[in-house]
Amino acid sequence: MVVPVHNEASFLRSALPSLIEATAGVTEDYEILVIENGSTDGTADVARELATDSVRVVELEQPDKGEALRRGFALATGTWVISVDIDYFSVEFFRAVLASDADVVIGSKRDRDSEDRRPLIRRFATWVFNLLLRVVLGSRVSDTHGMLGFRPWVLEKHSPITVSGTDLFDTELILRAERDGAKIEEVPVVVAELREARSGLFGRIPRTLRGLLRIRRSLSRL
Repeated sequence: MVVPVHNEASFLRSALPSLIEATAGVTEDYEILVIENGSTDGTADVARELATDSVRVVELEQPDKGEALRRGFALATGTWVISVDIDYFSVEFFRAVLASDADVVIGSKRDRDSEDRRPLIRRFATWVFNLLLRVVLGSRVSDTHGMLGFRPWVLEKHSPITVSGTDLFDTELILRAERDGAKIEEVPVVVAELREARSGLFGRIPRTLRGLLRIRRSLSRL
């Protein structure tokens, strides 16, 4: 499992033990890769303090979630590689991944059977983003962020050539897999984040639009 973290020292003290407990409740054969990237609050030290034998802490100098995911994917082993945020994970999703015969499993906040408990403005933003994926990029998936599961071959083939950074690395990776014919399964989730979002929604909009256009140009060359 790959978990990118940035300036999470305080939150990590409760969240990482919860993640370890949730994962161990599903399978005994696992490794959690905590990829600390560019933190200034001692996040890596806290992660090492809390780590068990099944947790490995990796440090990157620059704050870049995309690069953290890429590094974690390169280091991960096993029949499945799951990526989650430290404030959003669930046992039910882990079980769905392990039972799937797909190449990519998405915990979709937009699935008709999902229960999205986030504020209305954030649910609306997810709807708009999905609309852009369909209109701008011709994708059929309903979500590309949050809890994701990958077969190793998908990551080995597509992660090294994914060019997007912090906001859209996982989006581009899934779109590349989709265009490559990977079997994608979307499963319903309960969206109950463990805290309020830390990043401003409106500040991300221009950056996200530019990023989607870059992805379209990149994928048009395939």
